Amino acid sequence: MATTQSIGFIGGGNMAEALIKGLLAQGQPADRMLVSDPSPVRQTLLRDVYKVEVAASNREVAGQCRLLVLAIKPQMVQTVVPELAGTVTAEHLVVSILAGTATATLERLLGGGVRVVRAMPNTPALVGSGATALCAGCQATATDLEIAGALFRSVGTVCTVNEEQMDAVTGLSGSGPAYIFTVIEALADGGVKEGLPRSVALELATRTVLGAARLVAESGEEPALLRQKVCSPGGTTLAGLTALEDGGLSATLIEAVARATRRSKELGQST
Repeated sequence: MATTQSIGFIGGGNMAEALIKGLLAQGQPADRMLVSDPSPVRQTLLRDVYKVEVAASNREVAGQCRLLVLAIKPQMVQTVVPELAGTVTAEHLVVSILAGTATATLERLLGGGVRVVRAMPNTPALVGSGATALCAGCQATATDLEIAGALFRSVGTVCTVNEEQMDAVTGLSGSGPAYIFTVIEALADGGVKEGLPRSVALELATRTVLGAARLVAESGEEPALLRQKVCSPGGTTLAGLTALEDGGLSATLIEAVARATRRSKELGQST
């Protein structure tokens, strides 16, 4: 997403860093990105490692940039966003990555008339393999969605959903990497239990998950069909799958998505 437009980041945490890294790789000039963050450690890292400009305040970022990425914690909405009202105008596009925070909430806190696109990326964006869902606020245009999409395609894939689906996105892909980290850890633990060195077990578990995900993505086949192809009658895979069924793995993962979705809704109700 190489552009002469300045991009402002309000909040310089991990996701902002991932986007900055991705944008730099796509040709966005470092001096066309401006970041504010209350942590001196983060300020130094972003300035020294990525050579981006660091602002003295959030209002300075909003005053200089018309494309703003709101990358703060959801709990900070009521303190940070109202301070931007008046500085952020209808000329701005605000892209929010705040879990559970509705576009209507941000529009109200910013004083109305502001174009807002809500995004839910995930942490694999840190290595350019993120999955991001977008939805538009009532003032945002199709062009605004395209601009936001280009921003997040610098760190992975992008899809568009209705806003009422964003809590489910949060429960699935937003929180999902943590579920998969747990699966990788458990597979490695199983390998260690059966006699493999820890380093070997973790490498095999990691590459197995990575390869299986890539096979689903590139083959276009349903996971159930791919699973069937791995299973031989009376074989080792069926024995392992029986253990997963006995332990309720599928039901547990479904419930994990459901609970994370409910928590996203709760966060939205508190803002």
